[in-house]
Amino acid sequence: MTHYTAADMRSNYIARRITPVENFPKPGIRFRDITPALQDPRALRNSIDLFAERYDNMGLTQVVAVEARGFIFSAALADRLGIGLTLIRKAGKLPRDVFSASYMLEYGDDVLELHKDALKPRDKVIIMDDMLATGGTISAAVDLVRKTPATIMETAFVCELLYLGGRKKLDQMGINSYAICAFDE
Repeated sequence: MTHYTAADMRSNYIARRITPVENFPKPGIRFRDITPALQDPRALRNSIDLFAERYDNMGLTQVVAVEARGFIFSAALADRLGIGLTLIRKAGKLPRDVFSASYMLEYGDDVLELHKDALKPRDKVIIMDDMLATGGTISAAVDLVRKTPATIMETAFVCELLYLGGRKKLDQMGINSYAICAFDE
């Protein structure tokens, strides 16, 4: 008989609300849509609860959020933990001096930016996004934060697409990752 923890049950509940969409945003891509999990108050609350339980006693000072869906979970978690929120944005959206990093997605390429003065030497951060897929976006985010004096404690995701191998990139970078739920295909 399999025994599930309360965390497993919450994770499974969230995973069941993440909807696969075939051939989006282009043919051959299976997109995982998190909007049904956001629309379900129990799934959203469970997500923030699981993150808060993991990070409550880690001594974090900032949650670093990756645009755009990462903002949703990061803002709620930062509020819950009583810490700051730092934004990593797409190119051209931040008004002060920035660090920039290019990255490849499974369906294109882009540039992320972080204010050069956003993080301080005392900062202990997690970098959060909604999903870990190929690892391109989060690797660029890690590169940006590594240009600052902050300490990266971990990367965090609502879900991970195991079959795309993003965790391997983070492992090679020496970065630990946490995902609430994972999909094999």
